[in-house]
Amino acid sequence: MTTTIEGRIAEELGVRERQVRAAVELLDGGSTVPFIARYRKEATEMLDDAQLRSLEERLRYLRELEERREAILESVRSQDKLTEELETRIRAAESKARLEDIYLPFKPKRRTKAQIAREAGLEPLAEGLLADPTVEPAVAAAAFVDADKGVADASAALEGARAILTERFGEDADLIGELRERMWERGRLAATVREGKEAQGAKFADYFDFSEAFTELPSHRILAMLRGEKEEVLDLTLAPEPAGDQSEGPTSYERSIAQRFGVRDEGRPADAWLAETVRWAWRTRVLVHLGIDVRTRLRTVAEDEAVRVFATNLRDLLLAAPAGTRATLGLDPGLRTGVKVAVIDATGKVAATDTVYPHAPQKQWDEALARLAALAETYEVELVAIGNGTASRETDKLAGELLAAKPELKLTKVMVSEAGASVYSASAYASQELPGLDVSLRGAVSIARRLQDPLAELVKIDPKSIGVGQYQHDLSEVKLSRSLDAVVEDCVNGVGVDVNTASAPLLSRVSGIGSGLAENIVAHRDANGPFKSRTELKDVSRLGPKAFEQCAGFLRIRGGEDPLDASAVHPEAYPVVRGIVATSGTDVASLIGNTKVLRALDPQQFVDGSFGLPTVTDILGELEKPGRDPRPAFRTASFKEGVEKLGDLASGMVLEGVVTNVAAFGAFVDVGVHQDGLVHVSAMSKTFVKDPRDVVKPGDIVKVRVLDVDEARKRISLTLRLDDEPGAQGGEGRRGGSRDRQQQRGGAPRQRQGSPREGGRNGGGKGGGGGKGGGGGQRRGSAASAPANSEMAEALRRAGLA
Repeated sequence: MTTTIEGRIAEELGVRERQVRAAVELLDGGSTVPFIARYRKEATEMLDDAQLRSLEERLRYLRELEERREAILESVRSQDKLTEELETRIRAAESKARLEDIYLPFKPKRRTKAQIAREAGLEPLAEGLLADPTVEPAVAAAAFVDADKGVADASAALEGARAILTERFGEDADLIGELRERMWERGRLAATVREGKEAQGAKFADYFDFSEAFTELPSHRILAMLRGEKEEVLDLTLAPEPAGDQSEGPTSYERSIAQRFGVRDEGRPADAWLAETVRWAWRTRVLVHLGIDVRTRLRTVAEDEAVRVFATNLRDLLLAAPAGTRATLGLDPGLRTGVKVAVIDATGKVAATDTVYPHAPQKQWDEALARLAALAETYEVELVAIGNGTASRETDKLAGELLAAKPELKLTKVMVSEAGASVYSASAYASQELPGLDVSLRGAVSIARRLQDPLAELVKIDPKSIGVGQYQHDLSEVKLSRSLDAVVEDCVNGVGVDVNTASAPLLSRVSGIGSGLAENIVAHRDANGPFKSRTELKDVSRLGPKAFEQCAGFLRIRGGEDPLDASAVHPEAYPVVRGIVATSGTDVASLIGNTKVLRALDPQQFVDGSFGLPTVTDILGELEKPGRDPRPAFRTASFKEGVEKLGDLASGMVLEGVVTNVAAFGAFVDVGVHQDGLVHVSAMSKTFVKDPRDVVKPGDIVKVRVLDVDEARKRISLTLRLDDEPGAQGGEGRRGGSRDRQQQRGGAPRQRQGSPREGGRNGGGKGGGGGKGGGGGQRRGSAASAPANSEMAEALRRAGLA
């Protein structure tokens, strides 16, 4: 029995087919993942957002597979070659690769040598020699010599016959599938430096003589080598077998081809010719085909992991703790051009702007300090947000003196990622939002606002420009955008949006609302004043019943006519709340937040034909803590006094710092000295750590011990294991695969120096799209030739690893 798409997805996810069928029906009906996960739990029987995202992605793939399957069936049918057996094989193919393997012999192609040979009548010669090796090839070929058909002699005839058999061997779907998997399991990727490229390609030095098994290569190394090849520094080769298994005789692959087609060396006249044909088919056709497939698979595996890393880091950044409604002084550091200053009031509006020149060449330190103090006093500033780009540490020192000079203001200074700030500054939306403000000052506004509410500010920037990924410009644009957009959508809807204060970019990420509808909501708000109830949303142009259904539960109206409008309770479930109110003998306002009364209620009592137990339970939880923000409480790291530059560090110091980025090989931590330190994955825990994100994430406040400081190379090695002794980490070997295997073999991983090579492999980058967090040369701890435009590259530069 043929398995349906829904059945296959259910099996893969480990859920019931009816759950998948319900989710697919909702998705096809225009519902979004956040809406289904939050408000259709009964229909999907509690599928969560992660399961729904996997379901959605798999559904897309399998539907594309079905479309391709039908196209192939039609193509073969139009050639009058579709047999019942072939159709069965095509319909049974479970992947795109298998489908293409089966279709290969029937795929329209340019005239090949095999096709020309068939047209010359040489197929019987090829068939005859394969079927009866006792025939002498030269003798058999003589009968097929025909100058009019382009077969000049017996040698030409045998060449044509070999082309026919080579094509047949290379188009056997079952054989190719088997050999592909064998090559993936046993093969290795090798890299060597091109002659004369050593100096130019120094950043790829770790791969000048490198080899590792396909199955053990992590994402960042694959992408690094592919980039090295693209930049014409490295030559990459695919070794089908481990070095120890290679010999002068036929490879295991050749032996498999020979066995498949009954080719054996029994001393018969045609045996040697057939063996050479097998070798020729392997070297010129099958190996080339498999090489393309394996390279594609390597890139796909690497891209999938890199996209996952980017998405995870983006989620952490978007869901970072908001400082909240507190007046903030935003500082966008600069040297020659000065420090751009913006004061943002508690609601995020620009209260004042300025530019000060405390650094070289002007060195107006005292004047800058006085002007900042005046602004802080005038506008009752509570927070100072400092961008982490050029001159950030110098500006941080200025802010430190401001705090010391004005202790009565109780200011708190925080280093904030500038990633994407310049992209926002030059955007059309920034021009619309801050029309009277110079482009150079908009960055300071963005820096201040992203401290108040990271999510609300960062949604104004293309996620790719935020740049917290690895090698993001080497990734599939479609795959990356789809993943990042899903992350932003989930984050925005998970937190909820105040419809009366939200910007159009933030509203556009709400379930059921696109950019056009978001603009209409803002326009309606500007023309008619704040929304007083969710019902008024129906008056917005083009916001119909479906859009209202999708968005209403995620939009908050604080201080409106109905207190439920400030909660995550969907308007469709308000009748349930009315029933709860009636049972409790109070009103809605008194019920909200009344833990004692709410916890005394039996959820089952309010279940009816429309709303099941999951929804009722959610409603009671929401009434207890209405509109709760899932993000953590705001905290800041306390950098150690007197530790301001690399030279102030000493092995053994225990410091507090902020995790700025997380990569596959470890985490970068800002400890207040202008250079991020690296906590290698092996220094994160006493037990084996598979994924650094299981231990820390960007924005976390952590305590670390300094293991080693290389001031000349601007490298800091840190550990989260506070009882580690300085120098406990030895130098890492060149091949990360060996390191990973050593850790996998059991016991606590041996401590190693956070590898500069490993960092260099990840830094790659042209990521970020030109945002300030990854701007070109001479950034924090950078060299002009270092990779630019990526938050990861910025972190690597700050750690001295690029």
